[in-house]
Amino acid sequence: MSTLPATAEVSPLRSAGAEGLSASRAAGLAALVAILGLSTIFSTVGALWTLWTMDALKSIGMFIPLVSFVLVLRAWRSLGWEMEGSWWGLVILVVTAAVVHIRDQAILVFVFSPKWSIYIPPHSLVAFAYGAGVVLLFGGTRLFRAALFPLVLLWFVNPIPHIFNVLVDLPLQRASAHVARAFAIALGQPLSPDQLRLMFTPEFGMFIAPGCNGIRGAVTMGFIALIAGYVYRFRWYAHAAVVAGAVLLGYVFNFARLCTLVLYYLVALHFHSLQSKAEMGDYVIGACLFLVATMLLFYVVRRLSESPGQIKPPAMSSVSSAGTFRGTSFYPRFVGMLVLTLFSCYGVARAYVQTHSGAAAAQRKVDDSALGQFPERIGSYTLARTWNENLVAGPLIYHWAEYAPADGGPHVSVGVSPVMGSHDTLICHSARGEDPIWRDQLTIPTAGGSIGFSGSLFNDGATQYLEATTLCNSGSCGEYSSDRTHFGFVYSKPTSRSLLSQDAQRPIPVLLKVETIDTTLPAELARQQMTTALRSFLAFADLGGLTKPYRQ
Repeated sequence: MSTLPATAEVSPLRSAGAEGLSASRAAGLAALVAILGLSTIFSTVGALWTLWTMDALKSIGMFIPLVSFVLVLRAWRSLGWEMEGSWWGLVILVVTAAVVHIRDQAILVFVFSPKWSIYIPPHSLVAFAYGAGVVLLFGGTRLFRAALFPLVLLWFVNPIPHIFNVLVDLPLQRASAHVARAFAIALGQPLSPDQLRLMFTPEFGMFIAPGCNGIRGAVTMGFIALIAGYVYRFRWYAHAAVVAGAVLLGYVFNFARLCTLVLYYLVALHFHSLQSKAEMGDYVIGACLFLVATMLLFYVVRRLSESPGQIKPPAMSSVSSAGTFRGTSFYPRFVGMLVLTLFSCYGVARAYVQTHSGAAAAQRKVDDSALGQFPERIGSYTLARTWNENLVAGPLIYHWAEYAPADGGPHVSVGVSPVMGSHDTLICHSARGEDPIWRDQLTIPTAGGSIGFSGSLFNDGATQYLEATTLCNSGSCGEYSSDRTHFGFVYSKPTSRSLLSQDAQRPIPVLLKVETIDTTLPAELARQQMTTALRSFLAFADLGGLTKPYRQ
């Protein structure tokens, strides 16, 4: 951490007002337009908000942009609000907005393994690029160097990557369950054989879910220590030790919480009124222990901050004319950022009105409960049934239709998602622990022309099934796979019309599925048979027409 300069190391610079606008007011205007400028990456902001509010494990990420913003202002204030910005900042902002817009109209996934895939560009990179662009545009390279730590902090808007869940989160879940089970057995309490369920009676017990493994508390404590060490200017070894100790403290107190909860359950066996309050008791116990752990962490931080040997001395910087506020330089850059912001705000507002108007909202509710619009016949295939796939919480994910061939061969199911936008089904499979036994590119002729599909073959023990996914937008469909020995790409090609249009259109994922219950059939033979059935079906299918009703 010694390479990240703390704000206290830079001497404040005085700024002279110009044309009635002081440097502090100019900085305030820049901060305001920077907040409004988030409309340029609105889809990323929306995706992150959904991530934070839907995944409790990643909810700590919502505080990262706020903390980064405050620390950047702190660094800027220490420089006397100097305005020696660079037009390169606006270039970065325009490129970032363009890349995000292209990503919204297409799909590009970098696949390291079936369990580790990254959307390009990742949300963390977008957040960092936006923050760096704004800092360079208004504050220049001097502010960029002083605010490097809060900018790097934006990489943690997604604090727990998916690969971390797979490799660390799940093993910790079992470790936490083992500790709680061992403590209960040591107290003489017999338990059920299920390793993740601690049943004290047939009806009363607790399940050690992934959220019980202490990762949330450990990550939160780690971020608190990371930010506190930067503010107090700890030397790198003291900073690293405090962060590592904070993470360990979070895990230790989580084990203490589980053991205390076991004691609560043992007491509740004799006081039945407490059994219905076990969930609230868990929250109260966890909150109290986390408060104690936080107080202990801040005590250690405070003691270290009083030790001169653990703190970097402030660097002496000479005052120069670099801090002088030049209105003639600030105003063109401010206007450039304002124009970009207003253009993006117009697009966001237009899309919002079209999507959330009274008629559109009512129609969306009807569409969520109504079945998909599918033709009765596609070539020699006849519509057998239709259904909707919804999340547990209720929102629609896919409209499905199953088609049966006239010759009695394998059925083909077609799924159209009117809500998801660009999506890689391999990520969903890997989250359920399902790895493909084959994956490659499929190019299949259809009634609307040849379309590229990303194909995958699975065997879950009960069925073997072939999945082919593609993406349709503005009448064009296509999704492509580029495999390598250890990694590959899954991507689609957006059309020029979709990139330049201001209409609220988005890519529509299409998922086709063919399956067989013969799990003993060799995988290669099964794949060939199901691919033949898929080609026979798609020869008469117009996927562009199927997705047209859902593009607005």
